[in-house]
Amino acid sequence: MAVTVSMVALFGLVLFFLLRSKSLGYGAAFIAVMFGFFLASTGASGPITDLTRAVIGAIPDL
Repeated sequence: MAVTVSMVALFGLVLFFLLRSKSLGYGAAFIAVMFGFFLASTGASGPITDLTRAVIGAIPDL
């Protein structure tokens, strides 16, 4: 759960800076958010979560 919350915060921060630097328009940001929202409700959410956990688990503790 803690990893999921921090990943959401990380992606939200990146999205915020892309909008602020005008590298991404508001329409594209909305599409990106909605894509993530609907992707989370599909069968792809399990493998994506497993992959994220595997990558985070492979990073040595600092």
